[in-house]
Amino acid sequence: MKEPSHSSPGARLRALFAAGLLVFALILAIAAAHAQAPDHAVASSSAQAATKTAVEQFKNIQVLKDIPADQLIPAMQFITASLGVECEYCHVHDAFDKDEKKTKVTARKMMLMMMAINKDNFEGHREVTCYSCHRGARDPVSTPIISAEEAAPEEEAPNAEKAALPTAEQLLDKYLAAAGGAPALQKITSRVAKGTATFGGQSVPVDVYAKAPDKRLSVMHLKSGESLTGYDGHQGWLSVPGRTHMMSPAENAAISIDADFYFPIDIKTRYEKFRVETGEKIDGHDTYLVIGRKEGAPPLRLYFNPQSGLLVRLVRYAETPLGRNPTQIDYADYRAVDGLKMPYRWTLARPGNRFTIQVAQWQQNVDVDDAKFAPPPPPPPPAPKPGS
Repeated sequence: MKEPSHSSPGARLRALFAAGLLVFALILAIAAAHAQAPDHAVASSSAQAATKTAVEQFKNIQVLKDIPADQLIPAMQFITASLGVECEYCHVHDAFDKDEKKTKVTARKMMLMMMAINKDNFEGHREVTCYSCHRGARDPVSTPIISAEEAAPEEEAPNAEKAALPTAEQLLDKYLAAAGGAPALQKITSRVAKGTATFGGQSVPVDVYAKAPDKRLSVMHLKSGESLTGYDGHQGWLSVPGRTHMMSPAENAAISIDADFYFPIDIKTRYEKFRVETGEKIDGHDTYLVIGRKEGAPPLRLYFNPQSGLLVRLVRYAETPLGRNPTQIDYADYRAVDGLKMPYRWTLARPGNRFTIQVAQWQQNVDVDDAKFAPPPPPPPPAPKPGS
């Protein structure tokens, strides 16, 4: 489907993508170009999309026919991240349903091969993905790489040191205490942050609104208009001028973690079991890694500073039919605010793009209307042409 000419979305969305910020803006363009419904239908709810399969909602679907329609775009995201490419590596611009590019035909064969490997060797469990071979490159590596430097021998920690790792309960309790403690946290029911978002060498004003127990909205004030990411307690959504993408159930499950107003309190009940490992160094400091697991859900990885007990990195995942799309959030510049320790800087990174928010001011227990977290209404359908 051709985009409406007045919006000129193609160049604008590609520019935003190149800036490394709004990967979802390109998603909206794909959805509009693929969909058999009118453009304004892109803003329909994920519940409506879930009633259709991909082959019913989009044009020329040959492999991922039976997946829910709202899972097709996240699956395409996983492919772009796994190969380190953009959508037009396989798709024709403004004609995503066409099969003119050989890479698109090859991608279909690779998906079928991956599914067959998992079916024949792993009882249908998704153990092999696009990333297993591509590792972020267009061409998979089939020959071992000779390192430029001699590999350092791995240091095997003594058994006593391994046994000395704190328990997950100890680390989560220390995190809660470091954040301010449950009584102090529960005295706060809303907060507003004002600051700047930095990406692609530029900075723009940003506002972040949060309200207990599970509402969140971030607003980036771009020259082309406001870019919004919201969660109203049930439904997540992404919006740029003229377009809104309603998140799939898997995306909702991921963003609900960010929206959990009392996350330091709730984390113990969000997951069924936890495992503790020695984490990687972050900003030159050692960390403890707590991995949370729950049946039927992707894991959650939490990295804590051993000294302060504060959370310095969170890695969450959104499931897709082809693999998990990761999001990493690094927290820094903690300061005291109304008896709590709040991060004044965080960096959100996904494969191929990242942005950093630096907060100038936190305000807590301010009046925030629930309506602020609701997605914008869909634009009206285009008026019929005279004589049509």
